[in-house]
Amino acid sequence: MSNESTTEAAVSTGHLGAQAVTIEQEIQSFLADRTKITVPVDQDLFASGLVSSMFAMELVVHLERTYSIAVIGSDLKLDNFRTIERMTALVSRLQDFAAAPGA
Repeated sequence: MSNESTTEAAVSTGHLGAQAVTIEQEIQSFLADRTKITVPVDQDLFASGLVSSMFAMELVVHLERTYSIAVIGSDLKLDNFRTIERMTALVSRLQDFAAAPGA
């Protein structure tokens, strides 16, 4: 199973590691500060109208700065930012990739 599949499986079944839980909580807090509501981790941010395309770019910048990652290429798609769960999986995967030998 690839790192991406493993992370997505952990997120979808609710079995997050401590680091992923921290990331999830921070993203949820960031969104609550910006939207003034508590967003469920599985809520579709775009379908609900909470996030516009401009705010999506702000999310990308926030995640890159906060977690010292680069969201580029195929990772820069709306589906990776649709829910807090998906953003958590993306950050975890990119951090794991950056920490891998030879990365």
